[in-house]
Amino acid sequence: MDEQFMSFVPPHRTYINYLMNKGTIDSYAVAMESQTCWITMNAESKAEADKCLAKSPLYKYWTYEIEELFVYDSQHLRLPALQLN
Repeated sequence: MDEQFMSFVPPHRTYINYLMNKGTIDSYAVAMESQTCWITMNAESKAEADKCLAKSPLYKYWTYEIEELFVYDSQHLRLPALQLN
């Protein structure tokens, strides 16, 4: 990761936050050790997802695959546990 790459990180985060606030991205995670990123997003098609990703300032640094999920579950998507007083 050179200085030019790092200069694109803040605008990239701004774009990711925009997509999250819009509901396009559900989750975003980056592993520094493997330099891998996982993004769960809502799109009508793989082409639409690709079009969205292509607008990122970091796009030229990426090699990626888009896969359609069959099931997506998370603790954050579930109702909070009941706590009786």
